[in-house]
Amino acid sequence: MARSSKLIAVKRGTVLLVRRKSDRLWMFPGGRKRPRETEKDCLRREIKEELPKLKLGRVRLWKEVKSKNRRSGRKMSDAIFVARKASGPLTIGDKNEIDRAIWRKPRGIRLTPTSRYVRDKLFPKK
Repeated sequence: MARSSKLIAVKRGTVLLVRRKSDRLWMFPGGRKRPRETEKDCLRREIKEELPKLKLGRVRLWKEVKSKNRRSGRKMSDAIFVARKASGPLTIGDKNEIDRAIWRKPRGIRLTPTSRYVRDKLFPKK
């Protein structure tokens, strides 16, 4: 069982990213799992909290990441979900946690270690 869930939503060559207020690093939206909550339920709850007006199509599990990040040394325990369709305004719901949401290319931006790992696996340099 993963400890948290992340969403990878792709639209026209860009990905959905949110910026954490605490350290101003960008990450894929998602968050920590609560007790007795499945990874998919966690993802849906976190998206509803962070981006309440975002509409998601079918969401499927891409990979469960359980490893140590080579750069940061941090243990990762994340369920990574991919959404084929995502639409609606990027209105911030939890302004205490995140302060911005954008669609952009995943390179050339300061990402959290887990998001950087996922980016490198899903969107390798050409």
